[in-house]
Amino acid sequence: MTSLAHTAPAAAPVRSGLWNFLVRLFRDKPLGAFGFVVCVVFLFCGLFADLLAPYGFNQISPINRLKPPGEKYWFGTDNLGRDMFSRILYGAQLSVIIGLSAAALATVVSVVIGVVSGYLGGKFDMVVQRFVDGWMAFPDLVILIVVVSVVGPGMGPVIVILGLLYGIGGSRIVRGAVLSVRENAYVHAAQSTGASLPRILWKHILPNVMAPVIVLFTTRVGAVILAESGLAFLGLGVPPPAPTWGGMLSGSGRAFMYQGPWLALAPGLCITIVVYAINVFGDALRDLLDPRMRGSR
Repeated sequence: MTSLAHTAPAAAPVRSGLWNFLVRLFRDKPLGAFGFVVCVVFLFCGLFADLLAPYGFNQISPINRLKPPGEKYWFGTDNLGRDMFSRILYGAQLSVIIGLSAAALATVVSVVIGVVSGYLGGKFDMVVQRFVDGWMAFPDLVILIVVVSVVGPGMGPVIVILGLLYGIGGSRIVRGAVLSVRENAYVHAAQSTGASLPRILWKHILPNVMAPVIVLFTTRVGAVILAESGLAFLGLGVPPPAPTWGGMLSGSGRAFMYQGPWLALAPGLCITIVVYAINVFGDALRDLLDPRMRGSR
């Protein structure tokens, strides 16, 4: 009985903390709550596209080509008779994989560079930041086009390239948070007790910069989806027949948009809504998690 009494309340703070966060999100940040709901629906559609799609993403039916949206085909069909709704769902699946993977890689790169550079400071920080300045001086799209042209299109190269591109640039945000955290008393206390550098970074620095790191991750997801769509539109993304949203805009969407406007409207609206929802949800997270913001109280 005694052990049960001690272990029962352990899960309560986690549940209450998550519940309180959701209550504050829906009460104080209605636009952020809308973005959260859209993100959940987008993630659900991407994870269960195989079950939700009524047809295969490359199932051709020439007799039903360029059918307008209706009861049978909710988003209409393309020039080959493929169901646009099914292709949008499978495109969401690819966007979830690429967006989350590249954003996770970008966040890891940003944390490693930003935490180490910001804590050590001195000449090491100066050299690293000059490299970051030089990297950020090049336009993102130019770097993407050049590297993908050399390496070749595909899901793996796109994830790695986008992860490194946004990770190096995002390290500046993490570094700024580390510069303020490293001057706190608990960091000096850990240094005075002889704590090792990895322990200080892992136990004292990283946990106290997690709020901007979480926000950085959410904003990177939207940026990666938008960048991947741009690459697919230029023919440098995931090669066909994979149904990416940008590829739909570039292929049949551009060639037959006057005969079937839904070919361009469906993927275009999906990109717009999802990226907008992720950005407003990231802004709400920043306001709720950052102790310096009014909403965090």
